[in-house]
Amino acid sequence: MNCAAAIISGMGCVSAAGRNLAETLASFAAPHRNAGPTTLFETPIRCPVFEVPTPPANPAHRQSRTLLLARQAVREAVAQARLDSRPPSGPIGVCLGTTVACQLNDVDFYAALRAGAEPSLAPVDRFLKGNPAEAVAADLGADGPRLTVANACSSGTDAIGVALSWLNAGLCAAVIAGGADELNRIPLDGFHALGVMSPAPCRPFDRDRRGLNLGEGAGVLVLETPAGAAARGMPTRLRLCGYGAACDAYHLTAPRPDGSGLEAAIRVALAQAGIAPAAIAFVNAHGTATRDNDKVEGAVLGRVFGAEIVVLSTKGFTGHTLGAAGGLEAVFTAAALRAGWIPASAGFENRDDEIPIAPVAARTPVHGAYALSTSLAFGGNNAALVFGWEEQELL
Repeated sequence: MNCAAAIISGMGCVSAAGRNLAETLASFAAPHRNAGPTTLFETPIRCPVFEVPTPPANPAHRQSRTLLLARQAVREAVAQARLDSRPPSGPIGVCLGTTVACQLNDVDFYAALRAGAEPSLAPVDRFLKGNPAEAVAADLGADGPRLTVANACSSGTDAIGVALSWLNAGLCAAVIAGGADELNRIPLDGFHALGVMSPAPCRPFDRDRRGLNLGEGAGVLVLETPAGAAARGMPTRLRLCGYGAACDAYHLTAPRPDGSGLEAAIRVALAQAGIAPAAIAFVNAHGTATRDNDKVEGAVLGRVFGAEIVVLSTKGFTGHTLGAAGGLEAVFTAAALRAGWIPASAGFENRDDEIPIAPVAARTPVHGAYALSTSLAFGGNNAALVFGWEEQELL
């Protein structure tokens, strides 16, 4: 096993595809897409979104929706990892990615303030208490490092990469890592202004794709050292093996046309895992269903892995969840590798001749020890994670 690897002892998720991992896998298998009109706030934008269907309760709105979603995913992951009943012998760190949670995004508050009124300071209080990593660490009494990563749509992936570095540096015995983001008026307006939102459910990599749909949710992994997991009697077969990141700084919102930053991130992740591209059983692509992203990403995947690589985008089930996307897709990738199957790439029907690869159109068995998850973000940020599955437990 590569020295950079960490054991995945717990996973948790919540999104439009399900309130937990079991419900999500059932939606993938059905397959079921829960896209619909925005109900969380008033908006003239009529593009479909992927809202969490039955969100957690929020008494008197005392905490942000992002934090509620994060806590739901963390509870599932922590329970699966048995951190309460079998605590690790060293510090527990928390590293979570987000975008919306780091904004003062209460439009009514600003409107009242600019009008000369004296609005309630409740939104400010929510913001000051809304740092996801700090809040989760306080919930758990975690005594290790904590960090909230806000790096646009690669935030969740980058947070997991930071967590891996903490474990390898000996700063923690375990880390809770992933991403969380709520559906909010500000990103909805922003992406609509960019002209990249689809008026229908999104179709990643499809010839007739018309743009993305926004979504919300949270995805969280519990990562720990191999020795720590074995000492706690936890399964050691599912692993995070490598992380790569590269920023090409090409454009504020558009990907670099030659995809060199994404390719660099993928190759760094593969090198850290100590494997060649041929070892990858499948790729869970960023796959936003925008014209530029899918064309650039598809070209890079074809160049690195060949045209026959097994690939999908799960955004057809969740929408683009921004800072949560990397966390959710990390959970989905690890779970699929363990289960030995991936769902149809929801929304894909027609191959695009400008893209050398095509995602799977039906539930597909996957065989192999490694899988890759990719993230592309504004500002030219690119990130990739390699996951592994051992045939036998580590000794």
